[in-house]
Amino acid sequence: MNLDVPAEDVAGGIYGKPQLSQSLQNRHISMIAIGGIIGAGLFVGSSTTISQVGPAAVVTYALGGMIIMLVMRMISEMAAATPGVQTFPDFARNGLGHWAGFLSGWLYWYFWVVVVAIEAIAGAKILSQWLPHVAPWQIGVALMALLTGVNLMSTRSYGEFEFWFSLIKVLAIIAFILIAGSWATGISAPQGNTFANLTAHGGFAPAGWGAVLAAVASTIFALCGAEISTVAAAESAEPAKAVARLSLSVTVRIVVFYILSILMIVAVVPWSQVVPGYSPFATTLATMHVPWGGTIMNLVVLVAVLSCLNSGLYVTSRALFGLAGHGDAPQWLVALNRRQVPVRAVLVASLFSYGALAMERLSPDTVFSFLINSSGITMLLLYLMVAAAQLRTRARLERENPDALQLKMWFHPFGTLLAVAAMLAVIGFMAVKPELASQFWASLAVAGLFLLGFGARKMARN
Repeated sequence: MNLDVPAEDVAGGIYGKPQLSQSLQNRHISMIAIGGIIGAGLFVGSSTTISQVGPAAVVTYALGGMIIMLVMRMISEMAAATPGVQTFPDFARNGLGHWAGFLSGWLYWYFWVVVVAIEAIAGAKILSQWLPHVAPWQIGVALMALLTGVNLMSTRSYGEFEFWFSLIKVLAIIAFILIAGSWATGISAPQGNTFANLTAHGGFAPAGWGAVLAAVASTIFALCGAEISTVAAAESAEPAKAVARLSLSVTVRIVVFYILSILMIVAVVPWSQVVPGYSPFATTLATMHVPWGGTIMNLVVLVAVLSCLNSGLYVTSRALFGLAGHGDAPQWLVALNRRQVPVRAVLVASLFSYGALAMERLSPDTVFSFLINSSGITMLLLYLMVAAAQLRTRARLERENPDALQLKMWFHPFGTLLAVAAMLAVIGFMAVKPELASQFWASLAVAGLFLLGFGARKMARN
C-alpha cells in the first residue's frame, strides 16, 4: 500500500474516487425534502408577506411554489435520464459544462455557509429567552458545534436527526391546519365561520395585484431548499429513483403545508393584525385562545432553525466534497473516514460558518451585511443554470437517446421557459427596487468572483 495515501481514504476506495455512504433510506430522503422547504421562512417570514399583500398572500405563495415545482421537475427529469448525476450542482455541470459545475458548486456552498450562520443566530435568539445569562453568540457557537458533531458521526446520523426534526414540523403544521380549520369553519369558534376575514378588511388583495406579484420576490426564497434532497439522495441505495420521485411529493407538500396553512391564518385572523417579524402562527393560536400558543410556536421555530442548521452543515460539506471530486477544490477534501463521512469537508464548512458567525458580532453592519446581501439571489441564479441545463440535456437526449426520457418535464419546453421568465422577472424586480438592489449587485459580484476564480484556475492548468 502506498504510505502517502491517507488512512481515511481507504474507506472510500484506495485508488478510485472515494464513495460516500449509501445509508440514507427513502424515509430520510422524503423528510429531507420536507425539511428543506419548511423553515423559519414559513413560521415567521410569512408575516411580512401577509402584512404587505393581505389574504392574497395565498396567491403569492402559490406562484412562488409553482416556480419551485417546475425547477424540481426539471431536476427529476435529468436525474432519471442521466444515472450517475444526482447532486444539485452537477446537473449544471452535466448540461452546460465545467464552468457551470464550478460556479454552481461554489455558489451553492457559499449560500449555505451564510445560511448556517444566520440560522445559528436565529436559534441563539430563541434560546436566549430561556437562557438570559448566556450570551447569544455563545449559544450560536454551541448549536453549531452540536450539529457539526451530528454530521461528523455518520450520514445516517444526519438523516435520523433531520427525519425527526422534519416530522415534528410536519405534525405541528398538520395540527395547526386542523385546529385553525375547525375555528375558521365555525366548529370551534364561538362567533361561527370566520372566512369573512378573507375579504372584510379592504378586500382579498387590499394592496392591489401588483403587490401580490411583487411579493413573490421575497416568498420564493422561503420556498428554496427542496433541492437539498437531491444532494442527500446521492447517499441512498437508488439515487436516481429517489430524486425522480421528488417532483410530485414536493408539489403536494407545497400545496398542503404552505398554501393551506397561510389560508388558515388569513381566514382566522384579520390580516391587518399580523405583525411583520412576529410569527403569524403564534398570532393565530392566540386568537383561538390556544394555551401556551406563543411558547409552542417558539419551540416549533427552534426545531425549524435546528433542522436548517443541520441540513446547511450537511449540504456545504457535500458541495465541497463534490467540487474536490471534480478537481475544483483541494483534493484532500475528498478523504473519507471509516463511516464514509467527508470529515475534512464537514470541518472546513463548519469553520467558514464560524467565521461568518464571528462577522455578525465583529462587523454586523458591513461584512455580515454583505454576506447576507450577497446570498440574496444566489439560489435563483442556481435555478436558472438548472433550467438552462435541462433545456440542453433534453435536446441532446432527444437526439441521441430518447428512450432515457422516462420522466419528462411538464409542457416542455414551455414549462421551463415559464420558470425562467418568472425567475428573471423576480431578479429584475429586485434590481430596480431600491431596498433590494444591494442584494442583486452583491450576489452578482460574488458570482463574478467565482467565475474569475474558474478563469484563473483554467489559466494555471494550461
